[in-house]
Amino acid sequence: MIKTIGCLLAILFAGSISAGDAAKGQAKTAMCAGCHAADGNSPLPANPKLAGQNEKYLIKQLHDFKSGERPSATMQPMAQTLSDEDIQDVAAFYASQKIQHAAVPEEYIELGEQLYRGGDSNRDIPACMACHGANGNGMSAAGFPSVGGQHPEYVKAQLIAFRSGARANDKNAVMRDVVAKMSDKQIEALAYYMVGLH
Repeated sequence: MIKTIGCLLAILFAGSISAGDAAKGQAKTAMCAGCHAADGNSPLPANPKLAGQNEKYLIKQLHDFKSGERPSATMQPMAQTLSDEDIQDVAAFYASQKIQHAAVPEEYIELGEQLYRGGDSNRDIPACMACHGANGNGMSAAGFPSVGGQHPEYVKAQLIAFRSGARANDKNAVMRDVVAKMSDKQIEALAYYMVGLH
C-alpha cells in the first residue's frame, strides 16, 4: 500500500520535479542577453522578446533550434551548447520575467482586433485568441506561445515564414494552415495589434 502511494505521488509530482530553476537559468543567459536583453525584453525588433513567454513553448523552441527542426544559423549553435537541464532553467528564467508592452498604432486596431478576437469566416480563419488567449498570454499547458507585447516586426516575419513554409515546426501544421489563408494586410494588422495585448 505504501509503495503504491509512493508511486502515485512520484507520478503526480514528476512534472514539478523536472521544472526548470529560474535562478540557475538567469546565470545561464549571459550569451542570450546580447540579442534578447538581460530580462528577455529585446530592444531589437527583429529578435523576439522572451520575457513572460510560456516555459513549455521556450523549451520546445530551444530543442527545435538544437536539432535543426527550426533552422537558424544564429540560434542553432547557441542551442547546441545547452544541455536539457540548461534549456529548462533558461526557459524558467525567461518565463518568470515581465514582458514590456507597447501602444497599438490606430490604423491596425480595427482589423487586428477583428482577426484576433473573431477571425475571418469568409476566409475560414479562426480567432487567434482560441489558442493564444483573450489577453495574448497563450496556453502554457498546450505549449501555445504568449503573443501579447511581442515585437510586431518579429511576429510579421514569423507569420510570413509559416505561410511560405520556411518555418515548419508548428505541431500538426496548425499555424501554417491558418496563415496560408491570410493576406499581407491581415498579417501586418494582426502583428501590430498583438503588441498591445495584455
